[in-house]
Amino acid sequence: MEEHITDFESAIGELETIVKTLEGGDLSLEQSLALYERGVQLSRFCHTRLEDAERRIELLNDRGERTPAPDALTQALDDGDNA
Repeated sequence: MEEHITDFESAIGELETIVKTLEGGDLSLEQSLALYERGVQLSRFCHTRLEDAERRIELLNDRGERTPAPDALTQALDDGDNA
């Protein structure tokens, strides 16, 4: 049964745990595949949340005009593609 993803911070924490567990290499193939699948779900969830945050930042600036998101957030989104 798949666990519901509630928030970005929890998803990142679980994803970090999954990566460490997979790197340990002490799992069966089926266990590894199940963890990998969960990791993909978590990664997609986080990526979506980061995209939403980027859109909000683009819309909210001092003058109320749409401006690009800060480079740091754009970099975080790019890094998330590699997860």
